[in-house]
Amino acid sequence: MSHSSKALNPQSIPTSGLDRESAIALIAASGDLALVVDNTGIIRDVTTNDAGESAREESAHWVGRAWIDIVTAESRGRVEALLRDVAATGVSSRRQVDHLTADGPDLPVAYTAVRVGTGESSRIVAVGRDMRAIASLQQRLVETQQALERDYWRLRHVETRYRLLFQVSSDAILIVDAGNRRIVEANDAAARLFDRNIDKLVGRVFPIGVEPSAEVALEEALASARTAGRSGTVETRLANGGAAVEVSVSCFRQDAVSLFLVRFTVPGQIFSPDAERGAEVTQLLANTPDGFVVTDNEGRVISANRAFLDFVQLGGEQQAHGRLISEWIGRPGADLGVFLTTLRKHGAVRLMATAVRGEQGGLAEAEISVAAAPANHPHCIGFILRDVGRRVAHGPQGARDLTLAVGQLTSLVGKVALRDLLRDTSDLVERHFIEAALELTDDNRTAAAEVLGLSRQSLYVKMRRHQLAAGTEAETPQAG
Repeated sequence: MSHSSKALNPQSIPTSGLDRESAIALIAASGDLALVVDNTGIIRDVTTNDAGESAREESAHWVGRAWIDIVTAESRGRVEALLRDVAATGVSSRRQVDHLTADGPDLPVAYTAVRVGTGESSRIVAVGRDMRAIASLQQRLVETQQALERDYWRLRHVETRYRLLFQVSSDAILIVDAGNRRIVEANDAAARLFDRNIDKLVGRVFPIGVEPSAEVALEEALASARTAGRSGTVETRLANGGAAVEVSVSCFRQDAVSLFLVRFTVPGQIFSPDAERGAEVTQLLANTPDGFVVTDNEGRVISANRAFLDFVQLGGEQQAHGRLISEWIGRPGADLGVFLTTLRKHGAVRLMATAVRGEQGGLAEAEISVAAAPANHPHCIGFILRDVGRRVAHGPQGARDLTLAVGQLTSLVGKVALRDLLRDTSDLVERHFIEAALELTDDNRTAAAEVLGLSRQSLYVKMRRHQLAAGTEAETPQAG
């Protein structure tokens, strides 16, 4: 059965040669579901065509009941609007109405109503289209969009890590297009090795910057990498009698394009900033707005920058020396052990949520990253803390860290009755998921209610109970 997207016009139905029952049957046959309603709003008959088995079971109990009593609270205004339109003009515009069900989600139906007959014996025929399939497609679209968004950010994080490793590498690295041998990327070490700006390297044809006698060996290395994935090491010198270098080539594919990763290593050179650069880095860490702390393997502070001292409300660095960092970060005796265990297992701790306690009683939310010192300084651990309190206060509410909030409730064990703790935790979790749904749907409350499996009215009630600003707004009836 095909459905027209145009509203049904009662004037277009040739009822002059039909009795009222025939006209009603003709109109009812044009939809998935049809209600015959009298002038007082009572349902006198129900016709189900393509509405599905569950709709047939639900609609079997509607006859004899007021139409307004079998819909959700937020749909009552739409039913009243449908009846007003029919009373005024004989036909209504299409509106979506959500029917209550005995169990499971509401039944959404888009109705267009027309009047058949005149006087007290006239009837209103509401022809409906089952919207569950469309609602399901909309939900799948939202889920797909969110999955794409998550994949996008995951790729962004991967790219960021790649860029960081690419630029901080002590070896000179060139990325070369395997098709035309042109350099498409170069890192800072390559710019220093060849004494050229990166933009002067990009676009040049490889080999570049080596003795002419080594070019044949490098061509063979490229061919070997294309075949076997990587080449052996080619020993040569930079052009014009420069330093001795070792060159190795690897081949990989990206976006259906073959690329060479060409690495130049200067034998015996260990990457270490000179004294002037080391002083610059030290000064930058001292002035960074994020807290930076260096501790020993037990977590005792060796040095700290001004941002960290302000964070924990200390007047000077000497006040922090020798003290455990756990005195200010996380739960005493707990979080530091987690950080150190994760560090030993994975080599780094990235953006873990925690809390920072100040000497004067201040409390702030923070993200912490931890890294161990290089092998030649095995007794140092670096902590970087970023204050996210302002971000949490003004950012999307659904992004708040639930684990941290529940952890704060855990501190009340022994002070508050278990019954009250369970109630507060339940409220906290419910509020968190409502905020997350609103964030997921860009504050579209209809979509948020669908994501949570609630009716819009139930969502509004919960938002008002949790004092969420959007929940205090009055709903404006919408034309389905």
